[in-house]
Amino acid sequence: MSLKVENVMVKGVITVEEKATVREAVELMNKHEIGCLIVMEKGKPAGIVTERDMLKRVLLEAKDPKKTKVSEIMSKPLVVGKPQMSIEDAVKLMFNQKIKKLPVADNDHLVGLVTLTDLVRSREIIETLKKLPTKETPKRMKKVVDYFDRIISISYE
Repeated sequence: MSLKVENVMVKGVITVEEKATVREAVELMNKHEIGCLIVMEKGKPAGIVTERDMLKRVLLEAKDPKKTKVSEIMSKPLVVGKPQMSIEDAVKLMFNQKIKKLPVADNDHLVGLVTLTDLVRSREIIETLKKLPTKETPKRMKKVVDYFDRIISISYE
């Protein structure tokens, strides 16, 4: 039996409305101690805003976080997975799209979020990831996989 995305995803996903300011988004991320928010537009997931988006599109460009809306800096179009997807398919999608966070939707309804970090905590998933060709593995993702592989290997010794 292979694991499905719904078996490992986080279900209580924190969201933010498209009209919220970057400052409001940062406050929400700090309050919940998370690294991303799903941006909602008319009740549907429309984008994702991550710490990296804030660094590149707000701090680096010297935008005012009190005036800049999350809709201006979010990553879009939103790449989403399905709850019934296999973990292997989710990982391949994340690697192909060069993303580390995959929102999970069922009929345009946000039901969860899975991150590369969530995925690599499993020995089974680490083994699957290690089988992927190196050229398909984005550098920053390979670092995460290698790190967790070492941690898991130590704990199994």
